[in-house]
Amino acid sequence: MRVGLWTTLRQQYHVPVCQNIPADPVDANVVAAFFAALSAVELDAYHGALTNRQQGEAARQRAQRQQLQRLRYQAAVAQRQFEHVDPANRLVAAELERRWETALRDLQQGEAAFQDQAQFQARAEEVPADLQAAFTRLGQKLPDLWPTEVLSRTQKKALLRCLLDKVVIQRVGRDQVQIRLVWRGEDVTECVIPIPVGSLADLSTSQELEARVLQLYRAGKTDDDIVRGLSTVGFRSPMHQDLLVSTVRGLRLKHRCFQVRHQSHPRSVKGFLTVTQVAERLGLSLHWLYDRLHNGQIQLQKDSTTHLFLFPDHPSTLEQLTRLRAGLLQRVGFGQEYQDA
Repeated sequence: MRVGLWTTLRQQYHVPVCQNIPADPVDANVVAAFFAALSAVELDAYHGALTNRQQGEAARQRAQRQQLQRLRYQAAVAQRQFEHVDPANRLVAAELERRWETALRDLQQGEAAFQDQAQFQARAEEVPADLQAAFTRLGQKLPDLWPTEVLSRTQKKALLRCLLDKVVIQRVGRDQVQIRLVWRGEDVTECVIPIPVGSLADLSTSQELEARVLQLYRAGKTDDDIVRGLSTVGFRSPMHQDLLVSTVRGLRLKHRCFQVRHQSHPRSVKGFLTVTQVAERLGLSLHWLYDRLHNGQIQLQKDSTTHLFLFPDHPSTLEQLTRLRAGLLQRVGFGQEYQDA
């Protein structure tokens, strides 16, 4: 787990072990949610939610008290029936005693449940008017102060704890995590945020992104146009929150889709064959040819003008290279200097 502000809030952040989750995107979203919670609109919403919850809690308590009254009445009736039974009638007395014990057990369980709920029920406190005004002023100034050195890490942590109880993080993919913000007062905010990954293949949208880039390229769009169009629908680069021009260009060039068809040297030279042309004609790999050019099995100097390996465009050239590939020749040479030698 990478180091960030939230490592100082370890008691507030809960994430499974053995996971490497970048801290910066999580920090940014938690802080943004904290700033939003300080706004006057959020404070009004909090007040309304608090009122609704208090009303619901009061209704539940009334229902529980009524249930306890019924259990107490049933236990009292069972006790009276048992006390008035003739002891000589053992079967009836045993049955009434069993019913009394059952009623007492139900009453005891009901009282315990009522006490437990009363004990662990979260009690959200009403925010006084002066404190609401202070929060509003703080919410207006805090975003500007946060990135500066005015607030220490400890002070930032203390401010976050004023409203946040804990943050639960769960990875939902290689490039996404789900954040669950649990506020003081039991309200919950959930969101899914993108996180940096090491390569384009690690993006969950990599195949769709590649297909959309090629589609837009064939429609005549430039790289900048493609970036603007795909950024608006949520596509991004592996290490960034935005889609970069370099990512689009790399996908385009991967499929040999060129926007400006030019190069630093000509693709063909009259009377000669380039390495690529020889490889295509003989069905060889470029690696096989370059490997033998460098180790001396194919003796050929680069052309001084084009700086390319240029083979004579003659049937004997292809014949010699074919024999070299078959192992019939150990070395072949092209160019006037090799022929003179």
